[in-house]
Amino acid sequence: MASDQHQDQRKREAARRALELVKPGMKLGLGSGTTAHQFVDLVGEAVKGGLEIVCVGTSKATEAQASSLGIPLSTLDEIAELDLTVDGADEIGPELALIKGGGAALLREKIVAVSSRRMIVIADESKLVARLGRYPLPVEVIEFGHKSTAARIAAAASALGYRGLVPRLRVRDGAVVRSDSGNLIYDCPFGAITSAATLAGALADVAGVVDHGLFVGIAHTLLIAHPGEVEIIERGK
Repeated sequence: MASDQHQDQRKREAARRALELVKPGMKLGLGSGTTAHQFVDLVGEAVKGGLEIVCVGTSKATEAQASSLGIPLSTLDEIAELDLTVDGADEIGPELALIKGGGAALLREKIVAVSSRRMIVIADESKLVARLGRYPLPVEVIEFGHKSTAARIAAAASALGYRGLVPRLRVRDGAVVRSDSGNLIYDCPFGAITSAATLAGALADVAGVVDHGLFVGIAHTLLIAHPGEVEIIERGK
C-alpha cells in the first residue's frame, strides 16, 4: 500500500509540474489514464481559481471528469489547433517514443496529440524503459474481419523478425473491450521492439488496423517524477 501511495504522490508531482506550463487563454488537450487523471483534477482546481482555458478530452471518461470539475470543453472540430496536450504513457523509451493505449483511448489520444503544438508526457519513473515492448502494444482494429486483421498483424511482425507474435483480443470481465469509437483492441506482446518507427509504419499499413499505440516523434517533453524531484527531459536533447 505504501508503495502505491508513493507512486500516486509522484504522479501528482509530475502533474503539478505540468500545470505550471499551462497559461491563461491556452487551448489544452487533456489526456487519459491514472496520471492524466491527476492532472485534470489540478486543472479543475485552477479553473475554479480563475484560470481561463478551453480543453479537449482524449476520451469520454476524461470529458466526464473535466465536465464534473467545471472545466470548459470544446472539440477539435471547433478548435483547429491546440497549444498543449498533457497525457500519460504506459511505457516511455529512448527519444520519448511511447506505448499508449492501456485504457483503450489510443486513437483519440493520438489525434489530440498530433493536433497540438506541443505534447507533454507526465509519469513516474516506473514507466521508463531502455527499450519499448515489455508492455503489450495495443492495436485498435475495426470489428469486421478482426481475426483476419490479427493474422495480418502477426504476419507483418514476422516479416520484421518478431516471429511467434500472437495478438490477444482484449477482454475484460468476460466482455470484449471497445474503444470510444467502437473498435476492438488487440494487445501484442512484442517483448522488445528494435525499431519503434519501423514497426509503427508496418502496422499502419495493415488493412483493418485503425491505429496503434506507438507514439513516435510525437511527444516533445517528459516530466518524470523520481523520489523528491521531477526531471524534465526534452526529445532530441
